[in-house]
Amino acid sequence: MQTHPTPSVFTEEFRPTFHFTPEKNWINDPNGLLFYKGKYHLFYQHNPSGILWGNMSWGHSVSTDLHTWQHLPVAIPCTDTAGIFSGSAVIDLTNSSGFGSLENPPMVAIYTVHQNDETHQAQHIAFSLDEGMTWMKYADNPVLDLEMKDFRDPKVSWEPETQTWLMTVAKPQEFKIAFFRSTDLKSWTHLSDFGPLAAIGGIWECPDLFELPTPSGETKWVLIVSLNPGGVAGGSGTQYFIGDWDGRIFTTSQSETLWIDYGRDNYAGVTFNNVADGRRIFLAWMSNWDYASKLPSPIWRGSMTAPRELQITSVNNRLMLTSHPIAELVTPHDYSFEISADQKIAITLGENQEVVISFNPATKKLVVDRSKAWFAEVEEGVQASPVIELEKFTIRMVIDHGSLELFIPEAGFALTTLHTLAATRPVLQNPAN
Repeated sequence: MQTHPTPSVFTEEFRPTFHFTPEKNWINDPNGLLFYKGKYHLFYQHNPSGILWGNMSWGHSVSTDLHTWQHLPVAIPCTDTAGIFSGSAVIDLTNSSGFGSLENPPMVAIYTVHQNDETHQAQHIAFSLDEGMTWMKYADNPVLDLEMKDFRDPKVSWEPETQTWLMTVAKPQEFKIAFFRSTDLKSWTHLSDFGPLAAIGGIWECPDLFELPTPSGETKWVLIVSLNPGGVAGGSGTQYFIGDWDGRIFTTSQSETLWIDYGRDNYAGVTFNNVADGRRIFLAWMSNWDYASKLPSPIWRGSMTAPRELQITSVNNRLMLTSHPIAELVTPHDYSFEISADQKIAITLGENQEVVISFNPATKKLVVDRSKAWFAEVEEGVQASPVIELEKFTIRMVIDHGSLELFIPEAGFALTTLHTLAATRPVLQNPAN
């Protein structure tokens, strides 16, 4: 393992070309993902004043294509006593909140206020009448307070069938996701709790609940839950559940842990509200709490994954959640390899410093080793796929400065990892039977 990997990949010269990065300073979770009037709004956890976590506020950027971003002023700043933690945003088209009008419906942010003394978290709202440029906090905040130390990350969506709002929110220390309903975004009624189930090696955070069609044409519901630590590759990770939602309770027959990503660097991902064509577009923080604050990145610290479309697929008669880069993704470093399951292969990025992607037919697993293009002082977890029970499959690799996102669509999994290389062409090494 190298002792001093080249840190220049995290400087301005090698700023990622198609992954979102802030203009400067720290970011982590994406918040308030929303499409409105031709623009994708990305709010995010942000420290406006420094390169390390702190002063948690909502940063704000917009894009027409999820590729080129315009950085905007801080949307909702922290106070001297409290941080503005993760949450979501909606367009209140019926003006159920009364904050706007039918002609100019309000954009409403629903977020967690975290007391800096770590004694209390509750859900607050704010509204904007100029497409997120300026915000007014609701005078009667909080709108949902269970008097809990840890209670956060509300994801709110509109339910057309009931003409009400649904909140999905985490009770982190209890390994539970709670569901609440409202007619006006101000008063909330508890419906049910889900959990604990599957991975409980760390606190539960950043939930999201949505429906997707299956290959057979029926509808299933997907619940995403991030946890830290306890991820499949060590540190941060995100699991998912496929089940049913009856308007009050989420149920699943799933007992095993399924991961949205098997790499080290995909966390706190949620999906965009209000996407015009109905796609379920997912975006996550491309880092890991194990080392996010330690990376030598003096200008910005943190980036987002490539936007991905989520779909339900069937793999060997099992429903799985699969993801792939959105169709609009444009990069010269997008590569695909057709692999036979009886073929032992290795794919490398870089030369002296290198990332090695290998498949062994004996184990039927794909393994990514970045140890020669990473930091010796950072303890590594194994980054490997589950067993791939297919005769043939595709390895798709999307590469940027400092990152690799790997997809096997037929097997229904992704693997995301940072590294210390500039974007480079992968090389298939010594294929052997």
